[in-house]
Amino acid sequence: MTVTNTRRRVLVGIVVSVTALVSLVWIRNPVLGVISSSHHQVMKLFPRDTVKQLGITSEPETIQEMFPRDTVKQPAITSDTKPNIIFILADDYGYNDIGYHSKQYGGIINTPVLDKLASEGVVLENYYVQPMCSPTRIQLMSGRYQIRMGNQHKTIGHAQPLCFPLDEVTLPEKLREANYTTHMVGKWHAGLYKAACLPHRRGFESFFGFLVGNSDHYSHSVGCAGCKHGCTGIGYDLHENDMIADPKKWKGRYSTTIFTDRAIRIIKEQKEPLFLYVSYQAVHAPLQPPKDPAYNYKNISNSNRRKYASMTSYMDNSVGRIVDALKQTNKWNNSVLVFSTDNGGYTGDNSGNNWPLRGEKATLWEGGVRGIGFVNSPLIPPHSRGRVSHELMHVTDWFPTFVQGLAGGSLNGTKPLDGFNVWDTIRERRLESTTRIGIHFT
Repeated sequence: MTVTNTRRRVLVGIVVSVTALVSLVWIRNPVLGVISSSHHQVMKLFPRDTVKQLGITSEPETIQEMFPRDTVKQPAITSDTKPNIIFILADDYGYNDIGYHSKQYGGIINTPVLDKLASEGVVLENYYVQPMCSPTRIQLMSGRYQIRMGNQHKTIGHAQPLCFPLDEVTLPEKLREANYTTHMVGKWHAGLYKAACLPHRRGFESFFGFLVGNSDHYSHSVGCAGCKHGCTGIGYDLHENDMIADPKKWKGRYSTTIFTDRAIRIIKEQKEPLFLYVSYQAVHAPLQPPKDPAYNYKNISNSNRRKYASMTSYMDNSVGRIVDALKQTNKWNNSVLVFSTDNGGYTGDNSGNNWPLRGEKATLWEGGVRGIGFVNSPLIPPHSRGRVSHELMHVTDWFPTFVQGLAGGSLNGTKPLDGFNVWDTIRERRLESTTRIGIHFT
């Protein structure tokens, strides 16, 4: 095992299979052809000549190396009020499908809004999630590893009588204790077999979205189109709190559009401090692009890749609409926006691209668990903006970071958390000295 260059935090991944194969996730041997979680570790482990032969170079240290343009400077903002927290989660988003990575590795998908937000904030280049949807979402909501809750066995099926345990304290519940209004839009996928499992019963004051892992982007019907994992149950899945959303109103309207519209409505109507969790269906299968011709990628010959690119750029524009709404309502200067993916992209037919990482969604290779992530906020001091952070971070860290670091709330009443409050690491470049063992079971 290797101790990272920035913190004494050792994470070990374990694959449990019929053959009891054990495999390291977080630090892998580059000689075996696996991209390491930190190129800095590789540079230490191998002589320069060997590293050069392996084709490994050090990652960009500054935002200027990652973005070939000047960083837009923002004025320093101070506030005595609790900040709004906007968490945007993309679904099955490939590592090389965001502009600031694809510009390095030869991609062609345009994401100008995400690139700009990242370049003005803190890019998280050593950030890890789970290899599939449900485990990541459950860890986000609980701040705890999924193995502690029995949710380590891939995703929760449509008809599976399971949700993450009802005795777990959730992120929105703790934020409500800190006087936040809490709202969720988009994909839940953390269990639905009884009413107590639903987001409206797990701390969110409002919920507009769907409950299962995927659905048609226009009809909002559950089926198996584009799925690799087989589905059980077919039907309409769009909900307003605990009720079915009116099909006459919503059928035929694109999921990314209606979720963004609802997020903007919440921003305009709700009081501060606000916690808004926007969990996009994009860019998960089925590959159904928006009908707006402005997002056609006629230069891409592969049909699936062309659809995927269109969905990605439309999501990028939608994030920009959310930011614009925050600015128009004078909420932006007291907001923290986090963008994350739930797992790596699906390659092959679903057309995600994780280059230069090995693997894809549902694998424990870097391409499955190393996530896209960044934080943007006027509350980050100017000297800490416009940089790339190589501090090791995990999706479980958001729970204590939001509750304790941003909301000033208490973590009392939760079960022992696996995540850490990393707000000072993001805001002030302070290094953690915490030792942690992270275990991944699949």
